[in-house]
Amino acid sequence: MTQERTDQADDLYALPGSGRALPRYTLPEGPMPAREAYQLIRDELALDGNSRQNLATFCTTWSEPEIRALMTETLDKNMVDKDEYPQTAELESRCVHILAALWHAPHGEAAVGCSTTGSSEAAMLGGLALHRRWRARREAAGLPADRPNLVCGPVQVCWEKFARYFDIELRQMPLLPGRTTADPAQLARYCDERTIGVVATLGVTFTGAYEPVEDIAAALDALAARTGVDIPIHVDAASGGFVAPFLQPGLKWDFRVPRVKSVNCSGHKFGLAPLGVGWVVWRDAAELPAELVFHVDYLGGDMPTFALNFSRPGGEIVAQYYNLLRLGRAGYQAVQRACADTAVALADSLAALGPFRVLHDGRAGLPVVCWTLAPDHSTWTLYDLAERLRLRGWQVPTYPLPADRQETVVQRVVVRHGVSRDLVQLLLEDMRGALAELGRHPAATAEQRPAFHH
Repeated sequence: MTQERTDQADDLYALPGSGRALPRYTLPEGPMPAREAYQLIRDELALDGNSRQNLATFCTTWSEPEIRALMTETLDKNMVDKDEYPQTAELESRCVHILAALWHAPHGEAAVGCSTTGSSEAAMLGGLALHRRWRARREAAGLPADRPNLVCGPVQVCWEKFARYFDIELRQMPLLPGRTTADPAQLARYCDERTIGVVATLGVTFTGAYEPVEDIAAALDALAARTGVDIPIHVDAASGGFVAPFLQPGLKWDFRVPRVKSVNCSGHKFGLAPLGVGWVVWRDAAELPAELVFHVDYLGGDMPTFALNFSRPGGEIVAQYYNLLRLGRAGYQAVQRACADTAVALADSLAALGPFRVLHDGRAGLPVVCWTLAPDHSTWTLYDLAERLRLRGWQVPTYPLPADRQETVVQRVVVRHGVSRDLVQLLLEDMRGALAELGRHPAATAEQRPAFHH
C-alpha cells in the first residue's frame, strides 16, 4: 500500500503542479520539478499546428539529427563575442565568403558581409547602407539630404518596417494586369534624385516569381543616361539566393549585374539552416559605409559589429556552415531540384483537380505553387477551401495579390526541404475530399476575409 502511494505521488500528473492551471501572467511562488514543468509546457505546445503541414512558411521545418546536435552543443555561444568564440566567428566568415563567391562578388577573397538573425534584419542593413551612401553623395555635392525614398515592387513586410522605422518614403510600384512582379518600365515614374535605391526581389513572397533584375538594371541605366540620376540596386534574395545559383545558374541577378550593390538572403529558408539566421553581402567595402560599423571592446578584444541587435546565438551560423560543408554544390542542387520537381507535380495535378488557374508552377523562380480560381467560378471561395483543409491540419495561405491586383485572391504552397512527393499526394487527396464536400454544400461568401499576413 505504501509503495502504491509512492508510485502515485511520483506520477507526473499526480504532482501538485498538474492539479491546477499554470500561472499565465505572474511568477509562481515556488519551484516545481523540472520534468513536471517540461511536460506541462510540452502539453500546451501540442496545441500548435504541425509545422510540417504549414505550407505557408518558407522557413526550414526539417533538419538532420547532426544539426540538432550542433545546435544543442552551441547553446552557450554568443555570436557577437568574437574574441571569446573565435572559431565560431571564423565559421561565420567562411559562410560570408562562400556566399559572396556563389553570388559572383568581384573580390571574393575580400568579401564584405555578415550574419543576421534573418533576412529581415539583413534587408534593413542593406537599406541602411544605401541610405548612408546616398546621403554622403548628396552632402558632398552640396545638396539637401532630406526626404529620401526607396522604390520597389511587391515586397515582404520587412521593407515597410525599414521605411517606417528609418523615416524613408517607400514607393511601391503597383502590379499591372497579368503581372505578378513589378514592370521595370514603371521605374522612371517612381525614381528621382532622392531615391536611395531600388529593391528587386528574387522570389516574391506572394507568388514565388523572380523579379527581372537585369531588366530593372537596364531601365536604371537608361534613366541614368537620360537624367544623370544614378540609382543602385539591392537584391532581396531572401529565398532565391539559395535557389537560383543551383537551379538557374545562368540567370544574372547577382553581382554579375554591375548596378547590384548588395544582396540579402535567409539561411533558414532555402539555405536549410534552422531558425533564425540571415546573410547580407556587399559588392565591396566601398558599398558599406565605415560609420555603420561599431568597434566594441567591453567583451574583450576589438570587435567590429554591424547589426540591429547585439547578443545572439551562434548555433544557427554553425548549422549553416554544416549544410554548406555537408551538401556542397551538388547536394544543394539535388535538394532544390527535388523541391522544384515536387512543385511542378503539384501544379500539374491542380490543373486537373478543380476550377484552378495556376499563376506560378515552380518551373521558373522558387519551388512555389500559386493559384487562383477560374474567373467563372462562384459557388465557393478559396477561403472556404482553406478552412476545410485546416480541419485536416493543412495551413494553406489565402490572400489577395498586392495593389493594383487586389481583386485576385490566391492560394500558395511553398515546397521546401522536407515537403516530399508523398506529403503533396496526401494534400491532394484532402483537397479532393474538400472539393467534393464544397460541391455538396457550397459555402460561398461575398465578404472580404482577413488576408494572410506575410
